[in-house]
Amino acid sequence: MNYTEGCTIVVDKPYTWTSFDVVNKIRWNIKQKLGVKNIKVGHAGTLDPLATGLLIVCIGKHTKLIDQIMGGEKTYTGTILLGKTTPSYDLESEYDQEFPTEHITPEMVEEVRKTFLGEIQQIPPIFSAKQVDGKRAYDLARAGKEVILKSNTITISDFKVSMDRFPEIDFEVSCTKGTYIRSIAYDFGKALNSGGVLTALRRTRSGELTLENSKTVDEWIEYIRKED
Repeated sequence: MNYTEGCTIVVDKPYTWTSFDVVNKIRWNIKQKLGVKNIKVGHAGTLDPLATGLLIVCIGKHTKLIDQIMGGEKTYTGTILLGKTTPSYDLESEYDQEFPTEHITPEMVEEVRKTFLGEIQQIPPIFSAKQVDGKRAYDLARAGKEVILKSNTITISDFKVSMDRFPEIDFEVSCTKGTYIRSIAYDFGKALNSGGVLTALRRTRSGELTLENSKTVDEWIEYIRKED
């Protein structure tokens, strides 16, 4: 690969790593390989630390393509636990409320699922990187300050759910840039007159790229070190 001229690689991001952790690890190994002090490396589409899966990493001149790459539709698989909520809508924070689930039927789940398809309005989680008066929403939320976020228009082209492990709901969703899957989990539970929290998330596709194109961080490091 010609790292200086530019290339794009697909990484299977590990659990608990930030997207920046992946970028920093790849950058350090490329710098060692080339014997240079610096090289541009960036990622197209952040994954939360508790999410795994497809992370597109752009190197060299390909960092100019990041905005273009981020515009592609994305597909995720994961699990929503019904009957509970957390302030962050995922397992980054502790459960704060419990709700009944006994009233939820397969028919209810199917009716609610349909309401998420197409163009909808979504309010991001307060524990997100959204800017509020020049500050990150999650910084304000962690400081105990009130955070009010505006809704965004997103499009969900496909949303499959399974009740095989109820009250856990396994899902696959395809959606546009800017969609918060944590908010889908929270809103899904609320629409069922219960609670919902995202307990697992894995990105499997971004645009034309899929996990089949990916390597783990360790596999990429080995590839970079061995490459002639």
